[in-house]
Amino acid sequence: MLLGLCNNFAYVVMLSAAHDILEKQESRNETASTSASLHVDFQVGNSSNSSIYDCNPVSTAAVLLADILPTLFIKLFAPFVIHKMPYGVRVLFCAIMAATSFLLVSFSSAVWMSILGVIFASISSGLGELSFLSLTVFFSRSVLEGWGSGTGAAGLIGAFLYSGLIQAGLSPRITLLIMLVVPIIMFISYFFLLVCPPSLPQWRTKETEYAALVSEDRQQLLDSSDDEEPESSTTEDQPTGPLSFRERLSVIRGLWRFVLPLGVVYLTEYFINQGLMELLFFHNIFLTHAAQYRWYQTLYQLGVLLSRSSLRWLKIRKVWILSVLQFLNAVFLLLAVRYLFLPTVWLVFAFILYEGLLGGAAYVNTFHFISKETEDRHREFSMAAASVGDSLGITVAGLISLPVHTYFCSL
Repeated sequence: MLLGLCNNFAYVVMLSAAHDILEKQESRNETASTSASLHVDFQVGNSSNSSIYDCNPVSTAAVLLADILPTLFIKLFAPFVIHKMPYGVRVLFCAIMAATSFLLVSFSSAVWMSILGVIFASISSGLGELSFLSLTVFFSRSVLEGWGSGTGAAGLIGAFLYSGLIQAGLSPRITLLIMLVVPIIMFISYFFLLVCPPSLPQWRTKETEYAALVSEDRQQLLDSSDDEEPESSTTEDQPTGPLSFRERLSVIRGLWRFVLPLGVVYLTEYFINQGLMELLFFHNIFLTHAAQYRWYQTLYQLGVLLSRSSLRWLKIRKVWILSVLQFLNAVFLLLAVRYLFLPTVWLVFAFILYEGLLGGAAYVNTFHFISKETEDRHREFSMAAASVGDSLGITVAGLISLPVHTYFCSL
């Protein structure tokens, strides 16, 4: 659970900070002639914006794309080669990338520098998710529930801490620097707290481990110097060693029944989060625009945490039902943005919480049934490969959100 929390933390914080990241750079540009100081207030409003939606010039979807495209690239290609990198090296790399992302964004002086920091957070989260999902096959299946709860908790704790510390008066820079403790916790929890089974290669590649096992088996056969044939002749017909490229492609074809519904859920979910949330703004209430956006993200993550922790009590095999419900939710909120018929922010809070419940349930149930229904030999690769479903959906959502943002901001 702790590793799931640490892995997704930077990714979540970058999405929660998306509005502030863009507003910070806009305020820098507007005051470039006088802003020699590094202490820039993230809460500057868009007073020059004539749109009824109080838009940033750049959609928060731009931050989403920077936060998901590297993850998508990793999840598309890494399953074919990642077995060559030991788990210990992967986790160390992820912790370094997460720490670097916090430092870059907190000290950024231009949009490109902030986006680069977001990209580093994406690399850390994407490689970490793929690796830790594969890692669950070395433990009992109950570990998957802990992973789901941890990633859900990352969303809630990350969004809540960011929102709460900003609301308490800390600057975004100080807030992000405080969060550097999370990559350190990831390092400690994996290398010093996690009790790994003997079958898990930490600092050796999978090929090295397989070669060692084969050599050990051969030595045992030589030591048992009986003239009779070994009774395990049938096991010689079973494939050993890493999966071949053809086997991996075959496994991927069988995963589409899981990947497609998951991708649809995340497409509609992140279209709401990064395409519509910023536009669901209520004037003259107790929360500023930036504060409303942060608390939308926090409530969404609360829903994700609750549903990702529900596997013990509720299992949903037909994930496509969740994709239909999430699609309807996105259509309703799109109409709400266009015609502004929602009378209060509390209704938006309810719909955002419901959105998080659907998304979290789709995620944890998808991987539960993949783990349950996949052959033992294919399970490690399947868990890694199927993780591309949510990233594909999120990427398409980001691409759709950009023109939608431009359209509404032109009204």
